[in-house]
Amino acid sequence: MFKEDQLQAIGKGAEAHRKTMEKMLAKAPERKKEFRTSSETVAPVYSPADVENIDYMRDLGFPGQYPFTRGVQPNMYRGRFWTMRQYAGFSTAEDSNARYRFLLEQGSMGLSVAFDLPTQIGYDSDHPMAQGEVGKVGVPIDSLADMEILFDQIPLDKVSTSMTINAPASVLLAMYIALGEKQGVRSEELSGTIQNDILKEYIARGTYIFPPKPSMRLITDIFEFCSNHVPKWNTISISGYHIREAGSTAAQEIAFTLADGIAYVDAAIKKGQDPNVFGERLSFFFNSHNDFLEEVAKFRAARRLWARLMKERFGITNPKAMMLRFHTQTAGCTLTAQQPENNIARVAFQCLAAVLGGTQSLHSNSMDEALALPTEKSVNIALRTQQIVAYESGVCSTVDPLAGSYYIESLTDRLCQDAETYIAKIDDMGGMLTAIEKGYVQQQIQDAAYAYQRAIETGDMVVVGVNKFQMEEDNSGRELLRVDERVGRRQAEKIAAVKAKRDNLRVQTTLDEIRAAARDESVNLMPRILDCVRAYGTEGEICGVLREEFGEYRENIVL
Repeated sequence: MFKEDQLQAIGKGAEAHRKTMEKMLAKAPERKKEFRTSSETVAPVYSPADVENIDYMRDLGFPGQYPFTRGVQPNMYRGRFWTMRQYAGFSTAEDSNARYRFLLEQGSMGLSVAFDLPTQIGYDSDHPMAQGEVGKVGVPIDSLADMEILFDQIPLDKVSTSMTINAPASVLLAMYIALGEKQGVRSEELSGTIQNDILKEYIARGTYIFPPKPSMRLITDIFEFCSNHVPKWNTISISGYHIREAGSTAAQEIAFTLADGIAYVDAAIKKGQDPNVFGERLSFFFNSHNDFLEEVAKFRAARRLWARLMKERFGITNPKAMMLRFHTQTAGCTLTAQQPENNIARVAFQCLAAVLGGTQSLHSNSMDEALALPTEKSVNIALRTQQIVAYESGVCSTVDPLAGSYYIESLTDRLCQDAETYIAKIDDMGGMLTAIEKGYVQQQIQDAAYAYQRAIETGDMVVVGVNKFQMEEDNSGRELLRVDERVGRRQAEKIAAVKAKRDNLRVQTTLDEIRAAARDESVNLMPRILDCVRAYGTEGEICGVLREEFGEYRENIVL
């Protein structure tokens, strides 16, 4: 990017600066022995010498052009803002519906559904395993009847919906499609995303049901079905968010997320699907953590690396299938129960990092989430934070405004290189499934999480209000959202009412068809699941059949 004589002059200037720094340090030592991001050592100053190996057209290009480092759209937020989603779901479908309608009235552009733990692992609310967990961390959805309540007065052709569901993603997607039919909305008109990322469940989150092989089959069945019937739907949200929440570094978040993506693309290609087609509907989900500039660089590096992987590894020629489009959520693991109002500031700069990094969709956490489910007031503050960034900060007036910063470009390049090193290691092991089975990925995350926690405990890393600037607090009058303990019993009564009204012979017939399809890998399971859902078969009944046919996954513990 610079001529040789310019670089020589810069080198002389850098040496003079180094000597000046040494004199200063002799008189006044710096406050840390080493300054680091989660992944990299940070130099005191950056110059053109740090970006001398970067080729603008090869490594950066222009927004909307390969390798998409600077963004996936030519005009980014000058055209339209990112989709402002708020992740919500709690108690009952009725309560969650009221929260969704409130959010839409306040300017939210899309919905993001949080399901309770029993729903996430394929149990109905009346199952013994669900006791005490119904409605606690999300909304319970047992059948199409619940989905009808959840989206009451919310037209599916007017809203984009993201659903955080993985192992039983095919069932919840089928319910959404069936609900659209009841509203008179064709599946071709539905837009949204299912997370549908089972590999990161084995790595970091834990809401898996089936072993890897049948889980991958369910995912590729969804790819195929949606390519033909739900073309606007993002069939997977390959998630680095939970990898980061489990304690990974930024470089690991990029590497392990994209390695998961490689595994999904490989699996779909082996099923005969065209990556130039299904590649357009792949989406990603990243964390926006505390180190502001590293996070901006992380998003840019992930886009560049994914584009290269899709082009060079898989031979993709469709530019849209090379684009890394992603949703971002601010970092839940950085929220503190101490002085929770401080979380408003944390969320604000995490939102700003996501926007400067070029996100397509964003959820901002609420200040009280380290204490309980968010109240309506705290959710509104979180949404207003995004709106202030969008309308008042000025950062959306030009595309990729931090491009050209010596530090940002150097850090983007180094994160790319570090992530490539991890991916090469995973390739050498035989791919992501093997790396997970051997515990390699889990061990890397555990080591990073331990180092992070040690830094907090030793004071090397300051968390305001936790290990520095503490104060006595009285939380006795704080407003917190509590879920009624009677929700589980009410939900069980709903299931009983649904089963009393439906055609149980039809349900049994459709369950038998799912069982037969599960035994034949050449058959796509989605149409059979959709037929069962239309008949008001429950999620637990469908997942129960698949459990019997596929078995259940047992975690390989790595210490």
